[in-house]
Amino acid sequence: MNDTHGPPEGDGRVRGAPPSGTGGRPPDPAVPPARRTRREQTRARLLGAAERLWAERGIHGASLDDIAAAAGLTKGAVYSNFAGKTDLLLALLDRFTHDRAGHGVLDDLETAAPDDAESPYTEVEERARRIALLMVEFWLYGMRDYAAGWRIADWYAERRAHLARDLPEAGGVAADDRAVLALAMEIGLPFQHLLDPERVPAHLHSVGLELLRET
Repeated sequence: MNDTHGPPEGDGRVRGAPPSGTGGRPPDPAVPPARRTRREQTRARLLGAAERLWAERGIHGASLDDIAAAAGLTKGAVYSNFAGKTDLLLALLDRFTHDRAGHGVLDDLETAAPDDAESPYTEVEERARRIALLMVEFWLYGMRDYAAGWRIADWYAERRAHLARDLPEAGGVAADDRAVLALAMEIGLPFQHLLDPERVPAHLHSVGLELLRET
């Protein structure tokens, strides 16, 4: 699972251990603001490159050397910001969480207007496609790497906890169980929609959520 060069990809943390290198780490007050800004810019370039390459080639098809080169940086820049591939992967998941403010892929696709010539639908759809591909890659990586799998599972659990806050307990089905179903739709429906948008329209996501809230 490791790259050919450099430290091990996984860091062997146990389940529940806080991921290092993710967006939730507080800034070090000892670091000068200018240096902190440069560090944040470097991290953003690496995360953007990882998102593009992993969606295009798969996680095992793009090494950390490839990601550094695509970002216009050296591999040393990767290891000065992330402990390895798993840490970079989790930081990318964390960025999705913060950037999307809790919204799923189909939320964007539902609000896009493909019939409007000025609509950014193509850009929205491409972003949705990239995220869907990455979700598959993250799952496969977690299935093949035990330590990474536990940490990715914890990310899923955090997402379910967020969804559960908006889902009441009803009909003998707990909010946590409803959140499992909601996440299954949030992940699974884009896969079907992006391949078959006419027969699996994006608005089915909203329909499914309403059913979960009312049933």
